[in-house]
Amino acid sequence: MSDSVKRIKVVVTDYIEDDLDWEVEKLADAPVDFNYYQLKHRPYEEVLENVKDAEVLIVNMVPFDKKILSKLEKCKLIIRHGAGYDNIDIDSATELGIQVCYVPDYCREEVAEQAMMLTLACYRKFVNQLDSFVDSVQQGQWDFSKVVPVHRLSYRTAGIIGCGRIGSIVLKMLRGFNMKVLVCDPYLSNKRQEELGIQCLPLEEVLVQSDVVTIHQSLNKSTYHFIGERELRMMKSNAVLINTARGSIIDTEALAKACRERWIAGAGIDVYEKEPPPEDFVLRNIPNIILTPHLAWYSEDAGWSIREKIIEDIMRYIEGLAPRYPINLVHRN
Repeated sequence: MSDSVKRIKVVVTDYIEDDLDWEVEKLADAPVDFNYYQLKHRPYEEVLENVKDAEVLIVNMVPFDKKILSKLEKCKLIIRHGAGYDNIDIDSATELGIQVCYVPDYCREEVAEQAMMLTLACYRKFVNQLDSFVDSVQQGQWDFSKVVPVHRLSYRTAGIIGCGRIGSIVLKMLRGFNMKVLVCDPYLSNKRQEELGIQCLPLEEVLVQSDVVTIHQSLNKSTYHFIGERELRMMKSNAVLINTARGSIIDTEALAKACRERWIAGAGIDVYEKEPPPEDFVLRNIPNIILTPHLAWYSEDAGWSIREKIIEDIMRYIEGLAPRYPINLVHRN
């Protein structure tokens, strides 16, 4: 690499990998000064000190609001390490001429599989089955009293809220169980609806008709607490609600009430408004709610995929190309 090539400073604000040795090796011959930290939960001043002169930022969970974005001296690109971006103020980044991109395609199959796992666990009362086994062993005879009734999943109706990259995979999986599938997604084009063999319906219609409702939309100002008491009361009493998207899409207090009072049959939740949730979290210890530790994204395959895709976006920036999945539109000087 010629000495005349302009070098850029890349800063990783926080990461979930054991180390970033692979990234260091991949960027060794690139015109990059690569720096990485664990700044999650660190004071604002410490975060700013380490990121203020970076040209490219790779952000996992550190929040970037207008206050800190306005203090960035050289930043041109923020790469969100993940499939969501609600910890970044996109409007402010756009005003400041900072391109933001993300990696929505690294764990599509994994999240879809988690949604199906939670669907089956809720509908087949998996936790109750485990308790039933223990009771039956102790009694020396089968005792299914904690499990019944269970209904067949096939030929029932599933509702998908948000049918993009992940929702469309879930659509295929649900059809594999011979389920009728309804979709609510106001952003899906007519062409895409035709490709998927669906016709998008209003949210209310999907909620009223579905035996399973699974959420796959992104979180923004318009989808915050999108599912609240009003929506939960629309659902069938035998329906289950699955969320592998973002915790704040559902009003947690309303969901706790709905499950305790049996407005709905139960819920399977992998995402939370505060993560991890506190010990006294309102959804804990409610028998008909299954909670998993925001692990829908995870597989060894997905873990390597996102690392490769982030390196690709860094190299695209160096070459003057747009990122693979830009979130906002900015003019690059």
